[in-house]
Amino acid sequence: MKPLKHVDSNMNNLISDLQTLIRQPSVSAKNEGIEECAKLVQKMLTKAGIKSEILRLKKGVAPIVYGELKSKKNNSQTLLFYNHYDVQPAEPFELWDDPPFSGKLKGNKIFGRGSADDKGELITRIKAVEAFLKTTGDVPCNIKFVIEGEEETGSAHIDQYLKKYKKKFACDGVIWEFGYVDSKNRPIVGLGMKGLLFVELFVKESIRDAHSSLAVLIKNPAWRLIEAVKTLRDSNGKILIKDWYADVQPFSKKDLEIISREPFDENSFKKEFGIKSFVANKKGLEAKKALVGGATCNIAGFVSGYTGEGAKTVLPGNALVKIDFRLVPKMDPKKQVERLKKHLKSKGFSDIGIKVYHGEAAARTNPSDPFVSQVKEAADESYGTSILNVSNAGTGPMYSFVENLKAPCISIGSTYMFSRIHSPNEFARVDLLKKTTKCICLIIDKFGKT
Repeated sequence: MKPLKHVDSNMNNLISDLQTLIRQPSVSAKNEGIEECAKLVQKMLTKAGIKSEILRLKKGVAPIVYGELKSKKNNSQTLLFYNHYDVQPAEPFELWDDPPFSGKLKGNKIFGRGSADDKGELITRIKAVEAFLKTTGDVPCNIKFVIEGEEETGSAHIDQYLKKYKKKFACDGVIWEFGYVDSKNRPIVGLGMKGLLFVELFVKESIRDAHSSLAVLIKNPAWRLIEAVKTLRDSNGKILIKDWYADVQPFSKKDLEIISREPFDENSFKKEFGIKSFVANKKGLEAKKALVGGATCNIAGFVSGYTGEGAKTVLPGNALVKIDFRLVPKMDPKKQVERLKKHLKSKGFSDIGIKVYHGEAAARTNPSDPFVSQVKEAADESYGTSILNVSNAGTGPMYSFVENLKAPCISIGSTYMFSRIHSPNEFARVDLLKKTTKCICLIIDKFGKT
């Protein structure tokens, strides 16, 4: 197929464009470079031959870059690519071997914040469409791009965008913003994502920090918070909040078949993270089921008192803990918040404050949907073999797309599973960028023939 040969002979352009994107910081958490990056992405879409525009909701909300290309021969099928141009903060800077926005190429790796998540993935989609236009002057199906700038801070406004531009974004299938490649270079074809509820619990005991000798009289808010947090889950990871699992959708027979076939190298995983065992000493199928469909209660951060070098005998005046709960299908974030509040009150912790940052429901695509086999076949052709995954362990706004657009969503991409996303020295592998760009070409071709 001509587009595949075009990809082979134009990898230097792909690398150069990715480096340009990486060199433009776009940290949504700090509102750094968001407008500049949105304009850069729009420019890249236009350069590739894709009609593009910047969509806005209101002042202060990151814009969406929208791209659209109509097929001359097949106007009945529309494939939408969802990606994001924002990245995580690069701190701590001192742990990077090179500047975090350098886009430095070293052998088979391109380093920099966003190189994998998600600018590398975005480039594969743009270059696949460009390959068709350069070699055939057309695309096999209608193409749309929805590229947001708030994914790394929880996609707070994506639902509003989807509702406002529902007709504009209408499609028959969605290729999600990322996809992992395992340690044996097999791409993971993901059919879902877990949901997320992120909260902050806090206690204020006194108007200021005090000398720790006064701990005999003044209550320590850190102890109070520790006592409350310990009631949320047991040592095996089971969440102890009443009715927390009441609405969980159990795995189907088909789901369990896919999970049982999915390879998972426990030893490589443990070695990568320097751990000896999993939570509750899970092994084999139980470990795989947990990754795909296990709800979690995770302490993301605990802050109180003095945390610097050396000793400081201080009794803190306040304490806070940040907690993220991973949710699975049929868990409603709003209902789960109410269950958390009732739990704390029933356990005698009504004095503890709760701040809800954001919540997203989980989503899954039916493994029997024809779109699944098309993507799986394309991945097998490009990589040699691929792995079907019922649901990714991470979270994204997939539910909003499924709910508003009524279209199946599938993740497939170039992100090596140990590419250090969200960490210093994040990188993208050039060989995987090439294979994924070819895979996207094949998906477009197969999708256009349905």
